[in-house]
Amino acid sequence: MYKAEFDKHIQNKSVSNSFVFFGESSFLIDMYTKMLTNIEDANIITFSHDEYDFNAAKAHLSQGSLFGDRNILVIKSEKKVPKKELDALLELCLKNTDNIFVYAYYGSDHKSYNNAKSFAKTKTMNVRFFHPKEYEAQNIIMQKAQEANVNIDKFTISHLLKVHNGDVALGVNEIDKFKVYDREITTKDVDELVYGLGEVNLDSFIKKLIDKKDFREDLQNILEHGEDEIRILNAITAYLTQLYMFNIYIRVNGAPNALEILGYPAPKFVIDEKAALSLKIKPMQFYKAHTLLLENELKMKSSHVDKSAILLSTLIRLQKLL
Repeated sequence: MYKAEFDKHIQNKSVSNSFVFFGESSFLIDMYTKMLTNIEDANIITFSHDEYDFNAAKAHLSQGSLFGDRNILVIKSEKKVPKKELDALLELCLKNTDNIFVYAYYGSDHKSYNNAKSFAKTKTMNVRFFHPKEYEAQNIIMQKAQEANVNIDKFTISHLLKVHNGDVALGVNEIDKFKVYDREITTKDVDELVYGLGEVNLDSFIKKLIDKKDFREDLQNILEHGEDEIRILNAITAYLTQLYMFNIYIRVNGAPNALEILGYPAPKFVIDEKAALSLKIKPMQFYKAHTLLLENELKMKSSHVDKSAILLSTLIRLQKLL
């Protein structure tokens, strides 16, 4: 199922106790995982990336809580859990409806989980999350702002999203910067607080990468202003994906159409700029660039690694590829 149908189940309180989340939006996968497992006094175990252990996961879902609370299992991974093991964990949720299991799959092979027949023997809800459309991203940030008591209107939120190239995760993170202000937040506040003095926005930084210009000072500024290395890599991946969509659309149709490519209208100068950038890169270069970015994102998610060093090495190699 898709997000809209799943939202109705949440509203109607008709959700199951086992879930398989996958798709293009890591942010939404994270958001719904947190929403469904945020239960007071629950006994929760989370396996992130390479930490997964089937025997430990099975034992957690098999046992009843000593104090009558709920046992929650969360598996977050870009690698697929073997089908027999996944089926066994889902079956345990059928036997004990008090327990909850969320499998958050961040990989790109969606075929196995996009088929409802794969889970026909269980009550598992498999949900595919696409990148939020502009209005959905605005609503998510607005909800975060209301929870944080931040006074901001949709026009300013739209400006914030443009600053971050439509990345809702980056937009949500910025809301905390505005909590100290006991007044309405304006676009000027966004420009001053999000960019900061001497800070560059990610859009400009990524364009420097693609144009093979020296980016190291800009990267240092971004990191010093608290941006996370993995989110920087995600932003670059999203930007290149968008350029690839422009590239393919232009090759097929001859000219870009922002509404069909992006799902929303965009200013002509933005369309022209992205169209020009997209045609500088060949399809095989897009493929190699995405492979490089995704492989090194996975490396960053391993424990005890120097994320900054991996990021710098990745960006240098990326420029050589493009």
